[in-house]
Amino acid sequence: MALYRFRVTFEDYDDVSREIDIKSNQNFEDLHKAIHQSTGYNPEFPSSFYISNDQWIKGEEITYLPNQKRIDRGVSLMEKVKLSSFIDDPHQKFYYTFNFDRPFDFHVELMKIILDETPGVTYPTVIKSTGEAPRQFIIGANPTIIAENDEFDFLNEMAFNPEE
Repeated sequence: MALYRFRVTFEDYDDVSREIDIKSNQNFEDLHKAIHQSTGYNPEFPSSFYISNDQWIKGEEITYLPNQKRIDRGVSLMEKVKLSSFIDDPHQKFYYTFNFDRPFDFHVELMKIILDETPGVTYPTVIKSTGEAPRQFIIGANPTIIAENDEFDFLNEMAFNPEE
């Protein structure tokens, strides 16, 4: 079974990257979850991969937790599409958008195809991690956006009230 090695980079954070090995017969949902395992993000948000060209222009969409509009358009679902069905270039690129409400955009590029699996390794697996991923935002019961870190602590120091 062949393995794909993908480099995953944030579009807006050049110093953060991950390299992930995944089996060619695994699906886009497996890659989606591996990306989130490597960043520490909750993967349970609507997201999409887009087949991309060398300029990162979005093409055909493959989605996770689609809204009705995407369902009506007949967009492919991540859990039903194998990676191998969209690899037609040795440096295939995918544009990936995670969480459409508070999006993070990623560039996912095939770096190499490996012909042999490493015995005892469960795939997908993160083989290299560079830089710390920016914190994921959580949308609580009220519309106030809360960061998982102290990035907006200065608002508390100023006695900020979002309802004012």
